[in-house]
Amino acid sequence: MFETRAGKASLLVLLGTISSAQSQDLPAGTIQAKVNTACAECHDAGIIRQQRLSEKVWTKELDKMIKWGALVDPADRTAFIKYLSESFPPDKPSDPVIRVVGRKTR
Repeated sequence: MFETRAGKASLLVLLGTISSAQSQDLPAGTIQAKVNTACAECHDAGIIRQQRLSEKVWTKELDKMIKWGALVDPADRTAFIKYLSESFPPDKPSDPVIRVVGRKTR
């Protein structure tokens, strides 16, 4: 019985750590605050951190988000693309996606 409780406690600590890591802001950068603000209007920063896109694809993605209503000053567009493509390039591992599957009990 102790092992079961210890196992559950360990799982809760692990899940709390993962949840905390996934809710963190975007990486530091000169335009990080503006990117975080513009993107957080619609979704969590974790959505961005999971992406690994080329500069060309980040450009298309940003332009799509602007068309959908993201508030990005046109003067900041190039800086957004540079920040996103340097922070989340195709060759950098993405944040893990954790799926918790329930277990049947008897």
